[in-house]
Amino acid sequence: MTAVLAEAEVAPAAAPRQRRGRASGALAVLPLLAFTAIAFGLPALAMLNGAFTVKDQTTGATSYTTANLTASLHGAYLTALIGSVKLSAVSAAIGTVLGLLFAQAVVTSRFGVLREAVLTASGVLANFGGVPLAFAFVATLGNSGVLTRHLGLTDKGWSLYSFWGLVIVYLYFLIPLMVLTITPALDGLRVQWREAAQNNGATTVQYWRHVALPVLLPSLLGGLVLLFGSAFAAYATAAAMVGSAVPLVTLQIADAISGNVLVGQENVALALSLDMVLVAGLVMAVYLPLQRRSARWLA
Repeated sequence: MTAVLAEAEVAPAAAPRQRRGRASGALAVLPLLAFTAIAFGLPALAMLNGAFTVKDQTTGATSYTTANLTASLHGAYLTALIGSVKLSAVSAAIGTVLGLLFAQAVVTSRFGVLREAVLTASGVLANFGGVPLAFAFVATLGNSGVLTRHLGLTDKGWSLYSFWGLVIVYLYFLIPLMVLTITPALDGLRVQWREAAQNNGATTVQYWRHVALPVLLPSLLGGLVLLFGSAFAAYATAAAMVGSAVPLVTLQIADAISGNVLVGQENVALALSLDMVLVAGLVMAVYLPLQRRSARWLA
């Protein structure tokens, strides 16, 4: 009875402390929310407003219309959007397969130093891009690159400044990104699952087909989506390497911002940016559920 009375006295005192703790936690998040609203919210509102705004060249008056969005989904703009989606999908698919193979080799390696070295290098290479990456590949596999001259690749029809050349360059940072993404999932595979499969007479192929891959599927699809988003948003590498040789939506946005548009279509760049945001939103809508499902399996 004494213990029950003591708990009854402590409970009312603990409730205010819990409420104060929740209130202080909410206040601690306010700076982050304010930064997000300023750094992301205001540019998003400006982009959304500009995408639906057209300025009359005669009177200077502005009006809201869908003309910019319509223009962004026709002609060269549509070709560039499709080209970006195609390039991102192909690069992400190849990067997912190769990244899984490399990550599995690292996880099953007996050398801890190799694992740490590969993961560290992957962390660096996954963030290596832009003009330096383009210059490195031009010097290596360009028309006058070292490997191009020594292997005679030009005579065999090789060109770095093409769709497949850009795919190879993108794989340079997509494969390390996939290694970082899928390694924790591979670590989550239970040793007991493989042993149980072997005890039941399953081969290595059957284990991967019926046990490992079904468990890893959410993580693999999540990694594929992540790689797609990274390739879809890349700009500097393609701009420095291929210019307008490969139609990409990011390059079209740069041309539109620089004024290379028809009169009355000054805000087409904002409409193209909105198209990219919508594609990225679809990508995230697929990625987040897959991430939660993968976490439940591998917890």
